[in-house]
Amino acid sequence: MSRFYGCPVFIQAAIAYPKMVPNLILSFFLFSFSVESTFKRANKGRIYQETYGCQMNVNDMEIVLSIMKKDGYTEIAEAPENAEVIFINTCAIRDNAEQKVWQRLNYFWFLKREWKTNVANGRCTSLHPPKVVVLGCMAERLKEKILDAEKMVDVVCGPDAYRDLPRLLEEVDYGHKGINTLLSLEETYADISPVRISSNSISAFVSIMRGCNNMCSFCIVPFTRGRERSRPVESIVKEVGELHEQGVKEVMLLGQNVNSYNDLSGVKDVEPGSSWELSEGFSNNCKVRNKGLRFSDLLDQLSMKFPEMRFRYTSPHPKDFPDELLYIMRDRYNICKNIHLPAQTGSTTVLQRMRRGYTREAYLDLVKKIRSIIPDVGISSDFICGFCSETEDEHADTLSLMKAVGYDNAYMFAYSLREKTHAHRNYVDDVPENVKQRRLTEIIDAFRESKGQCFDSQIGTIQLILVEGPNKRYPETELTGKSDRGHRVSFPCVPLQHSLAADVELRKPVAGDFVEVRILKSTQASLSGEALARTSLSGFYRAGSSSSSDNALEVGAAGNL
Repeated sequence: MSRFYGCPVFIQAAIAYPKMVPNLILSFFLFSFSVESTFKRANKGRIYQETYGCQMNVNDMEIVLSIMKKDGYTEIAEAPENAEVIFINTCAIRDNAEQKVWQRLNYFWFLKREWKTNVANGRCTSLHPPKVVVLGCMAERLKEKILDAEKMVDVVCGPDAYRDLPRLLEEVDYGHKGINTLLSLEETYADISPVRISSNSISAFVSIMRGCNNMCSFCIVPFTRGRERSRPVESIVKEVGELHEQGVKEVMLLGQNVNSYNDLSGVKDVEPGSSWELSEGFSNNCKVRNKGLRFSDLLDQLSMKFPEMRFRYTSPHPKDFPDELLYIMRDRYNICKNIHLPAQTGSTTVLQRMRRGYTREAYLDLVKKIRSIIPDVGISSDFICGFCSETEDEHADTLSLMKAVGYDNAYMFAYSLREKTHAHRNYVDDVPENVKQRRLTEIIDAFRESKGQCFDSQIGTIQLILVEGPNKRYPETELTGKSDRGHRVSFPCVPLQHSLAADVELRKPVAGDFVEVRILKSTQASLSGEALARTSLSGFYRAGSSSSSDNALEVGAAGNL
């Protein structure tokens, strides 16, 4: 027996009652075994996790950690060599993302195969060969291939089956493979409080809906994540409230198609003539719901209840930007003036092949409307180059769109054909790889030019920066954080007074502080400036210090709702 719990008590009893020694010895071992078993049940093993892909995967891993903690896996390992269970949360949206996962699975297989040698050499401290668990989109897409790959994986669990993980791990103990990749029409994990991977972070992710109904021809997400379903507003407000109590200052609302959020537990109907349904000039590949609470309703409640928290969201679809959403973004200072507007391409003919539901002209009209309602808005986008049968003229349309819009940020990729998609079934991936890479380089160059112009326009303005921590390049002398538009800004770490006269303390800003910064310089990657004062989120806009007068409206002033 490795632990002799309660030993002094039993020795004293044996001295006092020598005739009862045999019974005492039996009781001692039964007691020790009971305590030891309880200890083991409460500490089932250490978990190591790696996450690839989108922010949704990060939040999903936090949900998984909460489920596992409740089941007795209470310790997180910093390295896979020291873990009894290894989770790898995967992305299947592009081939290079999958290749990275296969490389890591090969290494984890080495840890399993050579466990005894690794322990003997001091290379690892795990108590048994690690159980390797594949989560996320690859789990659903490649489940048979993963399980058959030389026994390198023990459990395959899809995005809607995470509650089943404890049972699947027990199946491994009995010599079976654990697999559950069933997609759900209802699962949102609304009742689970995620275990934050970065517990000291001043920002957090909150998932509000899952799945996607759009069925774009290039996209695997509807097949790996299922159809759209949304969490009740009340559960989201509750989770954000918990984050507020923990000191979180900024929340990113997540969904595969976040602005199509629709809480059907509500009873709100779409009013006749309402522009809620779609952005003007956009069509839908699926049935438009006409009941429940929409994304603007959720933002309304969150911004009112938590006036000192900033809110962002991703990833939206351009079709779901009705006027109500734009007006509430304009009129609530704690909803960041930063919109991700995925174009994918600037060519109407390619958009039709992609089944995006809009034209180049409709997209540009939406950009114009957004900027007319929110003048100081920052716009980012996604672009795919080399989609099936894309011509040079169609590629040129994308370059001209980037110039016409002038994006703050962009995510750009060469097209990667995905099985099960409409494009896989109906089109030919006929653009040569070298042409894709050349076009990608041209798109990146076009974006850098527009981003430089965007950054230069910020020079001289005063921005509200949420401090994230020391600048990695100059950790002793500079701090860094993000502006309302999502730009990274660095500034000297010097003692500052608070802008409120009642707060006379002079101190250096720390992570979680809001700081007024005058922008003095721009590069292709970031902005830098001088810190003026510490402040509060509401205080900054009440004082009218924003570079845009539209941002200076107080919470509750949304006159268009």
